[in-house]
Amino acid sequence: MDKKLNSAFWALKVTMGSTAFLAGLDKFTNVLTDWDKYLSPEVSDRLPVRDRNFMRAVGVVEMLVGIGILAPTTRPSAYIASAWLMGIAGNLVSSGSWFDVAVRDVNMAIGAYALARLSEHRAQQKRSVTEQIGLEEAA
Repeated sequence: MDKKLNSAFWALKVTMGSTAFLAGLDKFTNVLTDWDKYLSPEVSDRLPVRDRNFMRAVGVVEMLVGIGILAPTTRPSAYIASAWLMGIAGNLVSSGSWFDVAVRDVNMAIGAYALARLSEHRAQQKRSVTEQIGLEEAA
């Protein structure tokens, strides 16, 4: 992978992975914000658990996705993060407010999608190099 694409890959990998992990961790502490306020009333009314417990479950998922992005499982984890962020944006829009935060989450979803695509490209290039080495050794 060319150096510019590689630096973009690593910038997205580190920021998306650490942001997802830290946002998930904060669902347990509410240091950054009171996360419950972002839950749509329509969603809240349908939950079989208290909002607080639901947000903690969300936090666990976000921490796992963050770890997945930072680990060698970047591509599938980034696709999951992208879909997850679009779901969060949908929740925010359905609440009738938080449109600014929803726009931010859509942008983050696009960044996660770009990371997944860069990860695919990186894996394809590694396979090509491995195949070329194998062909050269066979000759």
